Amino acid sequence: MGWVGRLFDARDTLARMLLLDLSGLGYLVFGAQGHHSPTATQWALALLAFAAALVFHRRPLVNLVTQAALLAVAFPLVDDTTINQVGASWALLELTMWAERPRTVWLAAGLLVAVDLTDSIGDPVRRMLSGVFGLTVEVGLPLLLGLVIRTTRELARQAEERAAAEQRRRESESRAARADERTAIARELHDVVAHHVASMVLRVGVARHVLPDLDPRVGEVFDDVHGTGTAALNDLRRLVAVLRDPDGVRDAALTAIEPSALPAALDAAVDRARQAGVIVEADVAPAVGTLDAVRGQAVLRLTQEALTNVAKHAGAAARARLAVAVVDGSVHWEVSDDGRGSAPAVVPAGGGHGLTGMRERVEVLGGRLEAGPTGAGWRVRTVLPAGVPAPDGPPGAPAHQPAAPRPRPAGPHAPEPA
Repeated sequence: MGWVGRLFDARDTLARMLLLDLSGLGYLVFGAQGHHSPTATQWALALLAFAAALVFHRRPLVNLVTQAALLAVAFPLVDDTTINQVGASWALLELTMWAERPRTVWLAAGLLVAVDLTDSIGDPVRRMLSGVFGLTVEVGLPLLLGLVIRTTRELARQAEERAAAEQRRRESESRAARADERTAIARELHDVVAHHVASMVLRVGVARHVLPDLDPRVGEVFDDVHGTGTAALNDLRRLVAVLRDPDGVRDAALTAIEPSALPAALDAAVDRARQAGVIVEADVAPAVGTLDAVRGQAVLRLTQEALTNVAKHAGAAARARLAVAVVDGSVHWEVSDDGRGSAPAVVPAGGGHGLTGMRERVEVLGGRLEAGPTGAGWRVRTVLPAGVPAPDGPPGAPAHQPAAPRPRPAGPHAPEPA
């Protein structure tokens, strides 16, 4: 019934009335000529019916009353009342489709029946019965068709409302599930990770004070570990706050770095890698200070993770190069090393998720992470395109299941992602 709904759309009422008038005009000019030419009275009543249909196309009740009145006048004056009967029937169809109250429809149908029956007063019984039977076409057919269209339209509206309600229910359940998951993650971060990091920071601080005569180089290491742990705790607290905030789902900038602070943060990441013994050459374009907060956060986290992996797997005294450039709004980022450092630090068994997390962070922003050997070393690079909308959720949350990272060849410089 979809085509019926389009054919009898309320916005096309004027077009339907115009087609009806043209059909009536054609009947008068061509159809009625076979019997006898239309009289002046018949033309006058037809033209009045045509005009009323056009003028009152937005007021179906007024149109029906007018058409019924013209039909009542036509019965005693003209022999061929086809034009006025069709006009009254069509007016009943329009009223049945669009009347706000069903009672109006039945009263209008009763009016049209009464007008038709007045023409049968005084007729023989057989002719009167024939007129009553004719009401099934003049009144019953438009009434039935109008009720079918009205019911079909109402069912379609109810189906749309049910679909919209179901969509809202699914979205509500999805939001509730995400909120529960975020709360569980926040709880684990707070109860497990933050607790242990806080304990380590506290122990380092205690060790720094109870051992005042340490070698200055050892004291610098203690200070660096204490500062790094404190910064990690602050980041964890901000992340937990975002995860626990139901309204923070789309506010990824809450944990993102201010764009103007990105160059200094990258310098700090490079200095930390140098303190670990890695020789780092940094080529950072000044334009990185103009990046949006989300991509700036991604650049910083990628740099920290990549330089940490160099220190862990390539070892101290390895040479690494950091390159960050902004070309036509896109961020070109790369970290590579020569793989020729001293023996790397021992990596705990079981591996980690550093490379996977980097890949997920890049894919959320519309990029693709490339990681693999280059000579004796290792290279990680990506391009973060411009104009990518902020992701839903905290930075680093994957938009979809990431592809499995390519394995790194075995050897002294084959790390497991941290």
